[in-house]
Amino acid sequence: MGGGSLTYFKSLAGLAAAATTTATMAPAGAAADFFKMPLCGRSFRLEEASIDDMQKAMGNGTVTAVQLVECYAQRVLQTDDYINSLLEFNPDALDIAANLDRERRAGKVRGPMHGIPFTVKENIGTKDKMETTAGSWALLGSRVPRDAFVVKKLREAGGVLLGKATLSEWADMRSNNYSEGYSARGGQARSPYNFTVNPGGSSSGSAIGVAANAVAVSLGTETDGSVINPAMRNSVVGFKPTVGLTSRAGVVPETEHQDTVGTFGRSVRDAVYTLDAIYGKDQRDNYTLAQQSPRGGYTQFLTNKRALRGAAFGLPWQCFWRHADPEQLRQLTALLDLITEAGATIINGTEITDYETIVSPDWWDWDWGTRRGYPNESEYTVVAVDFYNNINTYLSELDNTDIRSLEDIVQYNYDNDGTEGGNPWPLGNPAFYSGQDGFLASLATKGIQDETYWQALEFTQTKTRKGIDDALNYKGKKLNGLLVPPAVGQSYQISAQAGYPIITLPAGIHSATGMPFGLAILQTAWAESELVKFGSAIEDLQKTTAGNQYKRSLPTWEGYKKKPIPLLNIYEGSD
Repeated sequence: MGGGSLTYFKSLAGLAAAATTTATMAPAGAAADFFKMPLCGRSFRLEEASIDDMQKAMGNGTVTAVQLVECYAQRVLQTDDYINSLLEFNPDALDIAANLDRERRAGKVRGPMHGIPFTVKENIGTKDKMETTAGSWALLGSRVPRDAFVVKKLREAGGVLLGKATLSEWADMRSNNYSEGYSARGGQARSPYNFTVNPGGSSSGSAIGVAANAVAVSLGTETDGSVINPAMRNSVVGFKPTVGLTSRAGVVPETEHQDTVGTFGRSVRDAVYTLDAIYGKDQRDNYTLAQQSPRGGYTQFLTNKRALRGAAFGLPWQCFWRHADPEQLRQLTALLDLITEAGATIINGTEITDYETIVSPDWWDWDWGTRRGYPNESEYTVVAVDFYNNINTYLSELDNTDIRSLEDIVQYNYDNDGTEGGNPWPLGNPAFYSGQDGFLASLATKGIQDETYWQALEFTQTKTRKGIDDALNYKGKKLNGLLVPPAVGQSYQISAQAGYPIITLPAGIHSATGMPFGLAILQTAWAESELVKFGSAIEDLQKTTAGNQYKRSLPTWEGYKKKPIPLLNIYEGSD
């Protein structure tokens, strides 16, 4: 193993030199030409390659798993000074790939993920030569007791862990006014569509790496929007499952009531292959013990545009759609027209019950209850208490660290203000403009689950679940999903509070910013099969309709020479 790792580092050094030479000699011209992706091996086009494409190429000997690792490593080295999608390479990646190549030659192929390189958000634990720090210097050198359950499952499925993806530090928990995609240890992640605009968080690097063809698929985590938001902003598929379908054991936590591990892919099929590899019951996460999952996994529900004939979707206009900007509405309604032309019915006005109370009229706001004067109706009331307790429990299992409590993290940030930005700007770091106000809010609760906490938990869960379920049952008819614009953050926020699943599909590009946006489908608990069926049907419609522009597009690398921190937190269209 050690010899393979040394070879790996030598290989990276050579690739770095090659990438530097390429960058230095690159002719002036379009950014797309500057970031042009070379062939992998002699003839394999890795750019935009699907998992099925890679499996076919490995099966016929065009490429090997080792070559896929090398080619993705080369792509990272070509792009990472610009987009910073990968925080850390896995020094064992080539060894893992070589072992899987030997298995293939011996006639053993574990499944669709065999030999496929993947990354995980850096708050997902791996017991190997890599770190798990949630992007903070505070946990550098600490050691986790075991692989996170989802990592263990993906390794067993034959995936090759390429490395750890960058993220918003502490998965956005530390601060409420910050530059998304930034962490002290990882630096600023940037969208390959526009380097100056918020790339989405907190699973920023996971989405960016997939979007830029720097990895095949990736895992992210979501408490409230951290899979859906960066997927939508980087023109990839993001799949956030029901809380409890994927284990959180080994993941740096926020709240057990909303945390979940989701997947990123350039297609629904790739995201679902990855989901099939990681879901399942885990004794270390009792939420998974109640899961309702189909025998044989979710890949069996993949379909095509013919499935849209006779389907019925709801459109919660007053809840979400009216908040979308005019350009988004023009493009998304054009896509909705395609869906109806394919035989589906879209019913307008299928609103979330009591949306006037539970849906913020002023964009995403996880403390909306408190701003209305009711902290006992606020999601943030629950998150602040849960984080204090959950992070202390998580830290208690780590070795080789003196960080044992939230108090220790807060003090570390103050003691290292120049790098960790413990104080608000201008004393700390401009990326953490408000310092660590999120941590301080959690610290103030001392983790006490008082009457306000329990009322807030009951309110947010019950109201959002009933609201979504009511909307899905329109006049006694069971709908196949609610179509929502995920750029309107309230849409995935209601899903997050409910613990319900949601999938987002690439759907267009804003002309003003060059940033992507998506179309999402929202469903009830354990209805992932419906999301797979109709997500793949809509995607097939997008790809097979001649002249259709409302689908995934390649990055344009706008502003790639600019390095602002913090990034612009804008997302509206040109109108």
